[in-house]
Amino acid sequence: MTHQFPTLSGAQKKDLHETALRIVSPGKGILAADESVGLMAKRLAQVGVENTEENRRQYRQILFRADDRINSCIGGVIFFHETLYQHSDNGVPFVKIIKDKGILVGIKVDKGVVPLAGTSGETTTQGLDGLSERCAQYKKDGAVFAKWRCVLKISDTNPSKLAVTENANVLARYSSICQQHGIVPIIEPEILPDGDHDLKRSQYVTEKVLAAVYKAMSDHHVYLEGTLLKPNMVTAGHSCPTKYSPEEVAMATVTALRRTVPPAVTGVAFLSGGQSEEEASVHLNAINNCPLIKPWILTFSYGRALQASALRTWRGHKENEHAATEQFIKKAEVNSLACLGKYTGGDGSGEGGQQVYGSTHAY
Repeated sequence: MTHQFPTLSGAQKKDLHETALRIVSPGKGILAADESVGLMAKRLAQVGVENTEENRRQYRQILFRADDRINSCIGGVIFFHETLYQHSDNGVPFVKIIKDKGILVGIKVDKGVVPLAGTSGETTTQGLDGLSERCAQYKKDGAVFAKWRCVLKISDTNPSKLAVTENANVLARYSSICQQHGIVPIIEPEILPDGDHDLKRSQYVTEKVLAAVYKAMSDHHVYLEGTLLKPNMVTAGHSCPTKYSPEEVAMATVTALRRTVPPAVTGVAFLSGGQSEEEASVHLNAINNCPLIKPWILTFSYGRALQASALRTWRGHKENEHAATEQFIKKAEVNSLACLGKYTGGDGSGEGGQQVYGSTHAY
């Protein structure tokens, strides 16, 4: 039998749990504004904007300048390293702007995906080296939670046992390091929507991946009450000929979570996974209205599904900045309703059913 040695004090656990609860307070979700420089190049290119540090700063400012209406919709913002140290036009640090709204600051700490040799195109995520020192610095600079993304793929042969086990262990090691520094880890094992697999296959793989993740969390003595999970919703592959209703997606998603995610986990903040803005909101609403017992807070941690309309409205033009900010606020309000199960659909704005999906999305 293994022996238990204390990893966190009672005070550390209390602080982590309270932080996690604040991020996912009722009606609140997370803005994922942690796109890397490379991913921002793709996003900006779609609207004809050059990928410079100044343009990236201007774009993030459009989101962060939103008025007090977002205070009841957004509990946390995930920053990219560059953005954490940027300022507004008036010289105010972005971190201060967000904290002054009562919103918590998070930071993406992984270093991106790298190939797993001997697999069929599978990956693991790098960045554990130096993570302890980076967490200590980020904590001093205002971050109280972090995010680490692992990526898995579904095919006839994937995900392999190696990919599932390796990514689960990496997520657990990251989580343990974060908690030692008083930082709440967001655990993101994303199963990509590429492929023609049906809903049943997606649910099966999601269950196997999440079961492995939480076995690893136990092995690494991770304090679950001081964590958040950022999973994919259980949806069919983008090339699947069968189209499923929001209620079917919700039932598959909640069933998979109930079978694998301990009730001790404070909250589940879904990634949008290439769904359109409207799909992501409708599915989140259906998940919260699913007639099964759900012991966790179920909310959102969206990037594109909160930003796509704002980006298209802005297009790099200063005169469009206010309208772009309004688009972002509108999406935040819609998803706030959805995580309470109160969204009635069709807000009449944005890209509607237009998917914002890129194949094998990696950053």
